[in-house]
Amino acid sequence: MTSKDIYLSFSLAPIIGPKRLRDLLKVTKTTDKAWSATALDFKKIGLSGESFGKFAKFRGEFDVKTYLIKLKQKGVEIVTQEDTDYPDLLKKIDSPPIVLFTKGNKKLLNEKSIAVVGSRKTTSYGREVTQMLVSDLVRANIVITSGLALGVDSVAHRSALENRGATIAVLGSGVDCCTPGENQGLYNEILKNNGLIISEYPLGAIPTKGSFPARNRIIAGISQAILVTEARENSGALITANEAVKQGKKIFAVPGSIVSVQSKGTIELLKGDAILVSTASDVLDELNLKSVGLSTKSSFGNLNLSKEEKKIVEALESENLSVDEVVSQVKIPIKKLILILSELEMRGLIVSSGGKFGLKM
Repeated sequence: MTSKDIYLSFSLAPIIGPKRLRDLLKVTKTTDKAWSATALDFKKIGLSGESFGKFAKFRGEFDVKTYLIKLKQKGVEIVTQEDTDYPDLLKKIDSPPIVLFTKGNKKLLNEKSIAVVGSRKTTSYGREVTQMLVSDLVRANIVITSGLALGVDSVAHRSALENRGATIAVLGSGVDCCTPGENQGLYNEILKNNGLIISEYPLGAIPTKGSFPARNRIIAGISQAILVTEARENSGALITANEAVKQGKKIFAVPGSIVSVQSKGTIELLKGDAILVSTASDVLDELNLKSVGLSTKSSFGNLNLSKEEKKIVEALESENLSVDEVVSQVKIPIKKLILILSELEMRGLIVSSGGKFGLKM
């Protein structure tokens, strides 16, 4: 068995999780010896003879080659902590997954990423601010990470795709199982558009009560920071935020109405150490990511743009604008402006989202 095979086998074995494997490797020193561990080795890490018996039974019955064939048939790859694709940030958390099961573009795992999370039930305000912030973040070449849940997660993933950005969905189930089922279309769109689906759970695994908090540590773990756009007082997004705090990462939150139950969670975060956000620049500046991929006038110097097109592009350099806002800046008649905007969008130079236009970089 290769080292990768052994990591995969441990990820599926009973009794052994990330922390126990780490302890076992301290005792045995190598993956080969860990897989051949004895009852005495298990005793050294605080596990009983009964626990060893369950592990030994699995070890004797499990056929890793057969499982690898199943993974290949489903288009699933694995990434272990020894692989260069394994996220550097994730290695630093307290209990990094033994294996990541991946479907899609695994190169995204080490790109600059921000987790955008929130409640499953959203208001029109929550949806609008999520769309606005995500559209501007992807313009800065930031990968959007979330959990494929209903509500803010779905809006974040969709907004990234609509703006031709990259997105990672972290599941609390196996990567071959879309949960919730209502998001099967979104799941497919993520894969179709060079995105990534990941999980630490094996093929066919269905969510349990504990799988979502565990999933949230991965969302936080692969991201530079967490952005909570709208959250109730008991939202699971707050668990993700707490995980980020444990990992020493910054929390950003969008202020909402003090009379809305949908904003109670974000208000509580802002009473603590969360940083108030009203624009994507608040996040990018705080993380020193402003220079990554943001548009500059020189970016369009080699394009054959008319004088009016250049005016529009320059107006959209600093922020996304509505049609009325563009009109007020460039002084082009609205009917003509709409035609030019449509042409620029067809050429792939600008994108529209949430009633506003922005540059596509």
